[in-house]
Amino acid sequence: MKRYLYDSIKKDLQKKMVILTGPRQVGKTWLAKALLDEFKSPQYLNFDNMADAKIINTQSWPVQSDLLIFDEIHKKPEWKKFIKGVFDTRAKNQAMLITGSARLDTFRQSGESLAGRYYPMRLNPLSVRELKDSVGPDEALALLNRLGGFPEPFLSGSDTEAARWRNQYYTDLIREDILEFGRLQEVRSMRLLLELLRSRVGSPVSYTSIAQDIQIAPNTVRRYVDILESLCIVFTVRPFHTNVARAILKEPKLYFYDSGFVQGGEGIQLENTCAVCLLKHAQYLQDITGEDIELNYIKTKDGKEVDFSLSRKGKATHLIEVKVSDDSPSASLVLFARKLPEANAIQLVQNLRHEQQKDSIAIISAGKWLAQLSA
Repeated sequence: MKRYLYDSIKKDLQKKMVILTGPRQVGKTWLAKALLDEFKSPQYLNFDNMADAKIINTQSWPVQSDLLIFDEIHKKPEWKKFIKGVFDTRAKNQAMLITGSARLDTFRQSGESLAGRYYPMRLNPLSVRELKDSVGPDEALALLNRLGGFPEPFLSGSDTEAARWRNQYYTDLIREDILEFGRLQEVRSMRLLLELLRSRVGSPVSYTSIAQDIQIAPNTVRRYVDILESLCIVFTVRPFHTNVARAILKEPKLYFYDSGFVQGGEGIQLENTCAVCLLKHAQYLQDITGEDIELNYIKTKDGKEVDFSLSRKGKATHLIEVKVSDDSPSASLVLFARKLPEANAIQLVQNLRHEQQKDSIAIISAGKWLAQLSA
């Protein structure tokens, strides 16, 4: 399967280096290796491999290499200083692709500057849009709800194989990645938090409530959630508000990159899958076209809520409610459609017999609409 960032990376490698980040096992290495065929003398080097690490440390790759791929390079001390030096002194027309886990994106934000030398790209799990050429949109959506969008469990097509993959995946994350951010004695608390969050997807995150449940301080919960977000295990969706400062102070909603990990039934798995597809759409437009687009949700003080909103330059363009089977317009969606008439009000329904327009609300097949996103 040709991943959705393939052509964009190929094009941008002609101008600057590309730094490709994303969750573990989302397909970054596979994508990087697929690009090798586009070059005459490419060189793939993984810092986890001892022989490759020696080549990297001594800079002894072939001079004529027209593509250098450095995988897991963030594990090298002062990696940004190293990459900056290689890029600034590279041979003419030598392309550079840097890939690694989500930690690479975290570490990229501090230390030696790579400003002006690279394009950042974020690889996300499979989506209805990315699968549209191989699977029908309704079937793709159902499979993503059940198996999640990570390539290995999805392509297995098996609930058993997906469960086996998931058990190992989260065990490794806790043992390796999370431990790098926290102390050994914190791992148990983070494991409890991760398990607790599985059943709180789609609801505003109350740090105080969670802190009481696992007997730690609210600020510690906040720090743990930040770590999980930095590692691309979860992502947060903040409330939409024209006053950005006020929006940041309100509680975010939380979703997992892996919809198959979510607990809570068909409805919440569907909402999580839609959240991943919308995040992927927004990040693709941010990374590839530079658009000022944001994914949010809307909620009033009296509890009226719309699942998602998309905005450009601070103005809402889409109001999106997600339902499994209900084709009656949500009362909250009707309310906000009146308050924000410039936005497209959409109710996405997974099991929908007939698409229809009810006043200002479009009742649309969830699979069909998600298949028309940008990524």
